[in-house]
Amino acid sequence: MKEPVKLTRDCEAVMIPDGHQIRLARNTEVRVMQALGDTFTVMTEYGTMVRIEGKDADAIGEKPVDAVTPLPGSSGSPDVSITPDALKERVWTAMRGVYDPEIPVNVVDLGLVYKNEVNALPEGGFKVDVNMTLTAPGCGMGNVLKEDAERRIRELPGVKDVHVEIVVEPAWNQGMMSEAAKLELGLA
Repeated sequence: MKEPVKLTRDCEAVMIPDGHQIRLARNTEVRVMQALGDTFTVMTEYGTMVRIEGKDADAIGEKPVDAVTPLPGSSGSPDVSITPDALKERVWTAMRGVYDPEIPVNVVDLGLVYKNEVNALPEGGFKVDVNMTLTAPGCGMGNVLKEDAERRIRELPGVKDVHVEIVVEPAWNQGMMSEAAKLELGLA
């Protein structure tokens, strides 16, 4: 955890865990609790935990973060030689940049992604279907995580259509986490 800082400008944020959008005012004091992927989890001087997007990092004295770090082979233009299997691996990599704002582990290693399906479209390009769940049913951050995943996948070369669905079954449990996630959280 870093020392508290005052916001240098107004910025948008998402309340954790309910997922409501709020606007933090300039000079609000915050403390960075977690900086992973391209988002920051901060605690306000009022005891409210919020998520700030990387594009607003300058407001907390950090270097602005690009929304999506380009993957190897990503040039912004469609890769006509990419196979569904290769794109599927790129989707997994993109999803590893999506973090639960309260847990310092990405959604893949948490075991929250149940399906990653890539299908070629007749007109060219690919459709990606992902099913993912949440660590707690009814978590208000579900739509935030879903939108983050969709944005990251949509940026991949060759992707023409993305559908991310939040599912509740099977119910998530700690046994679904990777060994690395369990070690990170002190559960192994």
